Amino acid sequence: MKKIATFVLSSILIFGAAACDTARTSSDAPTSVDGNVDNAQNVEETKEDAQSQVRRDQLDADIRAREERNDMAGGEQADRTDSDLASEVRSKLEANIPRGQLVVEAEDGIVSIAGTVPDQKEYETIEPLAKEILGVKSVKTDVKVVPPAN
Repeated sequence: MKKIATFVLSSILIFGAAACDTARTSSDAPTSVDGNVDNAQNVEETKEDAQSQVRRDQLDADIRAREERNDMAGGEQADRTDSDLASEVRSKLEANIPRGQLVVEAEDGIVSIAGTVPDQKEYETIEPLAKEILGVKSVKTDVKVVPPAN
């Protein structure tokens, strides 16, 4: 009985994750790579959101869930679902660019990133950070540099 319950729960998690291939670095990031950032100059609120304990806990839970799904499915580390790629790239960007308002989508190993960052240095780190994630084949960016409001 425990094995059946575990299997059913795992199936729900896997199918739920497969339906969701978009990941945002902050609550004010666009909801898709075609979307816009409404208040791109408000980077301090974005930074606070990215560094909050709730967000840290969410990142940790995402990482644990990905690892458990991959272990249960018996997959190779290089075999990543699109949702795992999007989530891992989002985590990497959020940890390294906490003032960025970015959305990440993945399809067949191609990662698309859109949104805003407050300066050119942070913009230039987006693609190299995304490519550090195992399974990312290429990166498309549509990110604008918008200086913060003073």
